[in-house]
Amino acid sequence: MRSHSLPKAELHIHIEGSLEPEMMVALAQRNGITLPYASVEAVRAAYQFKDLQSFLDLYYAGAQVLQTEQDFYDLTWAYLQKCADQQVRHTEIFFDPQTHCDRGIPFEVVHSGITQALKDARVQLGVSSGLILCFLRHLSAEAAMATLEQALPYRDSILAVGLDSSELGHPPSKFQAVFDRARAEGLLTVAHAGEEGPPEYIWQAIRLLKASRIDHGVRCVEDPALVEYLVEHQIPLTVCPLSNIKLCVFDEMAQHNLKKLMDLGLCVTVNSDDPAYFGGYLAENFDAVESALGLTPAQLVQLAKNSFKASFLPPAEQQSYLQELAIYS
Repeated sequence: MRSHSLPKAELHIHIEGSLEPEMMVALAQRNGITLPYASVEAVRAAYQFKDLQSFLDLYYAGAQVLQTEQDFYDLTWAYLQKCADQQVRHTEIFFDPQTHCDRGIPFEVVHSGITQALKDARVQLGVSSGLILCFLRHLSAEAAMATLEQALPYRDSILAVGLDSSELGHPPSKFQAVFDRARAEGLLTVAHAGEEGPPEYIWQAIRLLKASRIDHGVRCVEDPALVEYLVEHQIPLTVCPLSNIKLCVFDEMAQHNLKKLMDLGLCVTVNSDDPAYFGGYLAENFDAVESALGLTPAQLVQLAKNSFKASFLPPAEQQSYLQELAIYS
């Protein structure tokens, strides 16, 4: 089956991670920024990582080229065009305001560029969306709270808050107070957990942050009680296969546990994470797991159905997409 044709939702995409080398170089030139790379090819060659931290170092360096509202618009629009090409009908996008505000870019500039592209895509491309503000967990809980305060005037355009960046040594418990505050303001919550961090981080994300879904979560299999809980409550996992290989969570795709997670009854979704850095957007991730894990057409359809069930779309809209997918079953 060509998964490109399946209607899909994407629930784990960092918009800064869709910065392709060509756009990085073009924005650097537009904004008069000198990159430590001589060419687009040199940037692409640098997209090799031994672990999460080595990726993050390059990721934050690349973000320096994002300066203006137009930059954030162009970045987001390029990703949304890819969504339209790959039958991604709905996307819930992460953005990292601290990455930009901490280098002097006003929150409003970041937010306005992204949200205008999201609005235009609904009309021009037929791609619906939600926006999730992520806190950088390697920074302090106080910095996260200050970022939430900055975001509250834009509350109506923000769907949820999340937690990303360096996982090890930065447990979800560190951010309990800011997540409590976010929920009090009516925001939903998600959190990265169980990628490099242990199953205990997933428990904390559920119990302390009240996360509606777990981003990554592949290490849950190390704790049978956790797996049982995730299955019973159908708490979704937003799994990112190509990312997991690129960052050495698994050595090769044939070793990935996505099929095992599905067989255990977990609500698993497929996502691209940081597609410019990890070698593919949503359709490429579907293709990779289909090929390496021998997924059947029915399993691919189930992954597409899960993506809508796990989304924050209203039930009626979820049901509409599920009915559309019924013809593929």
